[in-house]
Amino acid sequence: MEQVLLLHSSTDGQTIKILDYIKRELGQDCECTLQDLNCLPEIEWQKYDRVLIGAAVRYGHLSKKLYQFIEKNLQALEQYKVAFFCVNLTARKEGKNTPETSAYMKKFLLKSPWCPSLQAVFAGALRYPRYNLFDRTMIQLIMRITGGETDTSKEVEYTDWAAVARFTTTFKQF
Repeated sequence: MEQVLLLHSSTDGQTIKILDYIKRELGQDCECTLQDLNCLPEIEWQKYDRVLIGAAVRYGHLSKKLYQFIEKNLQALEQYKVAFFCVNLTARKEGKNTPETSAYMKKFLLKSPWCPSLQAVFAGALRYPRYNLFDRTMIQLIMRITGGETDTSKEVEYTDWAAVARFTTTFKQF
């Protein structure tokens, strides 16, 4: 049975939800382990046939812990089969939802010493009622500027699950 490590750097849980979906799509042929990358875990890389890292963008940035993890594990990231995806609300717009067109992926690739050979970008979810007052106000302002949903009573999931399924198929063959 194939061993797969799913690492997440999630803020509000949508990245974990995407990884859970991928885990189900991988099926019974894979034994998946889900870990929080923000805890900077020690990874026994040789135990895994492939690894997938999912990271959320918040206020235009990926977690500093993600970059620390990359610095600490750069040799392994380059040696093993490791794929990467980022989750952000900008990806809800056509033309901003691929690694080639995502400003956040471009920024990641400039900042990171690691260039994953398999990459994806997925839209996240907007969960106004779950945010604290500061986050709700700031995210509403950002959404107003970018032409998004501003009704703070709403929760909107923008994730394109068909795109996640297509990526999962590619990841299986990676």
